[in-house]
Amino acid sequence: MTEIEIGRGKRGRRAYSFDDIALVPSRRTRDPEEVSTAWQIDAYHFDIPVIAAPMDSVTSPQTAIALGNHGGLPVLDLEGLWTRYEDPMPLLAEIATLDPALATQRMQEIYREEIRPELVTERLRQIREAGVTVAGALSPQRTQQLWKTVVDAGVDLFVIRGTTVSAEHVSGRAEPLNLKRFIYELDVPVIVGGAASYSAALHLMRTGAAGVLVGFGGGAAHTTRTTLGIHAPMASAIADVAAARRDYLDESGGRYVHVIADGGVGTSGDVVKAVACGADAVMLGAALARATDAPGRGFHWGPEAHHPELPRGHRVEVGGVAPLEEVLFGPSRQADGTTNLVGALRRAMATSGYVDVKEFQRVEVVVAPYQRS
Repeated sequence: MTEIEIGRGKRGRRAYSFDDIALVPSRRTRDPEEVSTAWQIDAYHFDIPVIAAPMDSVTSPQTAIALGNHGGLPVLDLEGLWTRYEDPMPLLAEIATLDPALATQRMQEIYREEIRPELVTERLRQIREAGVTVAGALSPQRTQQLWKTVVDAGVDLFVIRGTTVSAEHVSGRAEPLNLKRFIYELDVPVIVGGAASYSAALHLMRTGAAGVLVGFGGGAAHTTRTTLGIHAPMASAIADVAAARRDYLDESGGRYVHVIADGGVGTSGDVVKAVACGADAVMLGAALARATDAPGRGFHWGPEAHHPELPRGHRVEVGGVAPLEEVLFGPSRQADGTTNLVGALRRAMATSGYVDVKEFQRVEVVVAPYQRS
């Protein structure tokens, strides 16, 4: 791997974002209607490789049910407003009207309310009774406290999601979550992340996770690069984790771990490039927050935006472009990649001659930095 000299005492590896790469069509093309965007994780099959991010601006019980009915996988934030308040709608409306200078402080106050286990059970029950796959997310810090409530509520997929999650967290103050033991003893498949390097992802795969989230501080609502100086360009991160998946497949004797791009996937072109770099599915935040029926009402934020001690994100205005169905399936009414995400993926696959998502991961990619006009 070629390294670049930053200074006499430091060298760094060149990494690439989605804007730095492009796909190259092959000699064969196909009809877009004849390609498949389906994927499967454990026993659960989905028509589209789209996962709704566990963020209050993206996923409510209602939007979870809607996305599930459209063939995607919704993930509810079990530390969000829906598990802290009986009726969070007035608070969601208030957040959408906050002065930018006061938004972070007020959101810290709103999210100070304690999580109520009975609401965790109730929200997951709502989704389960609608007949869609039930997935809920907790941070590593909350997992030990609430995992039994989540499992007893009948969750199908358990998501452990943080800005970064490692298999070897060291703490002298508290007993850290033992991921390997936890996943082994759990009766439901676990998706865990984020990870942004080969070694971190390989360690997470060895814990028994069914899927690994790839990303670190790359989302539209993150300021991790500004506050902590940490950032992982997504094209390189996904390719590195896909290499870990390949090597773990050999090491484990055939156990396949799904790679899920989580962060920096804001347009249909980003969805296409994420899959081309090796992702099996994409977890979307801002891209779905732009739906006019999203709970954020044209705004988007993650849990980093209201961290009580060191916020590493903010509430951003993303606007409303179309209802969720049009964001996913079109028709597009603008040419900016914000609507018909699945249609764009289908067309890219067809243009490149591939019939399914797994095959499409083999498409040729070139380094071709995009010059914005």
